Amino acid sequence: MRRFALTSISAALSALLLIPLAPNAAWAGPPGIPTAEIAINELAAVATAEETHADTYDRKKFIHWATISGACNTRETVLVRDGENVETDDSCAAVSGSWYSPYDGVTWTSASDIDIDHMVPLKEAWRSGAWEWTTAKRKAFANSLSDSQLWAVTDRVNQGKSDQDPSTWRPPLASFECEYARSWVDVKFDWGLTMQPAERSALETMLATC
Repeated sequence: MRRFALTSISAALSALLLIPLAPNAAWAGPPGIPTAEIAINELAAVATAEETHADTYDRKKFIHWATISGACNTRETVLVRDGENVETDDSCAAVSGSWYSPYDGVTWTSASDIDIDHMVPLKEAWRSGAWEWTTAKRKAFANSLSDSQLWAVTDRVNQGKSDQDPSTWRPPLASFECEYARSWVDVKFDWGLTMQPAERSALETMLATC
């Protein structure tokens, strides 16, 4: 009993001090992340263009979070998908579990410490071509569970990323750059979004770490 208590206290202190813990054994991450070879080929196929329409962006044009099943919306679905031993209440809110944040290598035990990050931020997508999409397509993009667009990550890390692309922001955990770049490229490729030259250059550098 005493050993269990000491272990629990140690784990709690690690989370509070933001000490990276070992990745969750059950954590597999979002689906559809391509290999580095495929990502390099996809990168070559993505059009290069300067961003436009930044001044007309409105987050409300990307409807989220959408209802996925019963009382569960997209955020709650990702929390269950990417967490370990997640338990939810009658309204589908996660009341217990653990979540490994691959961006910074930290494991959390409270869902309130987790944000669901859009790999390609909504504002970035808007500037890269989503400004001309239909409302239905923007909703599908903001709630996409079929690719690696949505990630459960540390809230403050997600907030620090904001709407930046890889030319100005990279994940704090350097060892995750390869996977981050593969995911970013794949999302832009799948959704037909464009890239700026600096963004493309940064992704080439990150893919070289794979």
